[in-house]
Amino acid sequence: MAPAMLTGFLPLCVCLLLTPGFAEAGKLLVVPMDGSHWFTMHSVVEKLVHRGHEVVVVMPEVSWHLGKSFNFTVKTYSTFYTLEDLNQQFRIFAEAQWKAREQSLISMMMSVSSDSFFEYFLSHCRSLFNNTKLVKYLEENSFDAVFLDPFDMCGLIVAKYFSLPSVVFTRGVFCHHLEEATQCPSPPSYVPRMLLGFPDAMTFRERVWNQIFHLEEHLLCHYFIKNVLEFASELLQKTVTAYDLFSHTSIWLLRTDFVLDYPKPVMPNMIFIGGINCHQGKPLSKVSHRSFSILRTSWLWT
Repeated sequence: MAPAMLTGFLPLCVCLLLTPGFAEAGKLLVVPMDGSHWFTMHSVVEKLVHRGHEVVVVMPEVSWHLGKSFNFTVKTYSTFYTLEDLNQQFRIFAEAQWKAREQSLISMMMSVSSDSFFEYFLSHCRSLFNNTKLVKYLEENSFDAVFLDPFDMCGLIVAKYFSLPSVVFTRGVFCHHLEEATQCPSPPSYVPRMLLGFPDAMTFRERVWNQIFHLEEHLLCHYFIKNVLEFASELLQKTVTAYDLFSHTSIWLLRTDFVLDYPKPVMPNMIFIGGINCHQGKPLSKVSHRSFSILRTSWLWT
């Protein structure tokens, strides 16, 4: 048993380390995901800068929402496509999903429109590593960690290539990569797979379909990220699997909660930070008590 003096001293040390001014600021490399994913990550990056951390964000020149900021350093690299090309590809992808909205998740990911659209996100990662000046800059700067969104997997490749600890910021991960990378148990008999809509107390029929969907993920998800793995293998000059990339993650910051998802086993490096995924909400407009009383009276008499 630890001495009473030491037991009382440990909380004090923790408080001092978490207090601004006592903890040393770090140098963070950020590899963001474009679109709505950047809304929430951007607010976190701003908070990190406010707390004294040095942040460098690497982003393509062509994007929807990835803009420059005076609060952190931005490094850009050119792409072969224009904003019009990106919009056109997304329009084709969205229309294809709308016309076949009853299809399964696996069918959606394996469609031609999906493959063409996500190829654009892989191509910008190729452009990043083709920029020798930028790669040299990243090599020469001693970053403490990579802060990334794993949706397009470019951040995972960057962390693996530069052998840096990575902090993943995500709502969730398609397929089975999260459970396997964290070695977290997720038995199909008890934990429904994503987007199936099954309850936590599944019937026997639902358990069978849940198991089938789980097998489909293992059989087909490899083809969905095949081009990513081929590029990573070429870059690292060795065979790279999805497990190699996802298991390199040091901390998982999950933008979800058990209020939104089903209870399941978790690992110590999986931290739930709440279901935030878009712009910060604006305050509701103020309504006077008198206006509310008039509205309530009129509703009662109608």
